[in-house]
Amino acid sequence: MNTVGDLDRLHQDSSDVGSESRSPRPLVSVVIPAYNCAQYIAQAIQSLLDQSFTNLEIIIVNDGSPDTPALEAALRPFESRILYLKQASKGPASARNTGIRRAQGKYVAFLDGDDYWAPEHLAMQIRMLEQEPGLELAYCDCVLIKDEKAYTHAFRLQPQAARVSLESLLSEESAISTSSTVVSRAAIVSAGLFDESFVRCEDFDMWLRLAYRGVRMNFHSDAPVYHRMNSAGLSANRTAMIQDLIRVYQKSVSTMDLSEEQRQIVRDMVERAEAEYSVEKLKECLEREDYAEARLAAERALALKGTWKLRLSAFALKAAPRVFRFFHLGRAFVLGRRLYARSTSVPPSPEVALRSEEHQPPLVHQ
Repeated sequence: MNTVGDLDRLHQDSSDVGSESRSPRPLVSVVIPAYNCAQYIAQAIQSLLDQSFTNLEIIIVNDGSPDTPALEAALRPFESRILYLKQASKGPASARNTGIRRAQGKYVAFLDGDDYWAPEHLAMQIRMLEQEPGLELAYCDCVLIKDEKAYTHAFRLQPQAARVSLESLLSEESAISTSSTVVSRAAIVSAGLFDESFVRCEDFDMWLRLAYRGVRMNFHSDAPVYHRMNSAGLSANRTAMIQDLIRVYQKSVSTMDLSEEQRQIVRDMVERAEAEYSVEKLKECLEREDYAEARLAAERALALKGTWKLRLSAFALKAAPRVFRFFHLGRAFVLGRRLYARSTSVPPSPEVALRSEEHQPPLVHQ
């Protein structure tokens, strides 16, 4: 793969970089949006170079990252193997769109800058796409990593429906991890690319739009993708994530000709999301000892989701709020310890270890 200019010309805008042609044409274009991932990006790229499937190009889109000097230093050893684009910070949807527009492959694969793949990942996905007639999107299970330890699989937390459909996506019985996804470039361009008005859940919005347009999707249950649960990432802000999730559901109702069954699924999921939002606000208020707001959040959640736990929480907040806070923080601590104890149950892939000290970024525990 040819690079588009060397890294001494990094300060060009993405619209100016890479005018020369790249050949031969790759089958797969891997798009990596880069934002605050300098310590991980070398591992991500090396995992692509280690793929058993080699007919690919690597497109890195620097989305106005505040760690740009460190990012560009980490990229320098790979400059002959990547296409590097740079833009003002516009969010992951915009960064992915920039990469898709410049992609030459029949398929686009997505990888977040702090995730990485085992060597067989692309080969498995392309085999599915090329062997199943009409299939245009393939995804798979992921190993979830926290504090540099693998602790579970995504499909254990969210079992998948046997058949991916608009209904299964709306009800979250099919949950597509972006870093595991390989999709037809023509399909994603025809759907209008990612919606850049979303900072979070832009991928969920895209999968819904693809399914609505009749794009066939399938998955396998192997887990050759390693996804970091990064506490500093966009998805770490749970309440903001829920708000954008509700916006995606609202958009689906206003822009798609949904059946009554599908609309009922949306109503149910929005109600569940609103209840979860109130529960998250309850936790936030407890942690900062704002008991009045915590009681209001509990009442809102209870009105939407009348579980015994919420009824008990609402009662405890009225009767003994400080004691309730103490038990809440203690429970969170115990759950954290259990999570840590399970963290060695899924070993990280040894195949993706970096090949030399030169390429190995320092690991910063989140």
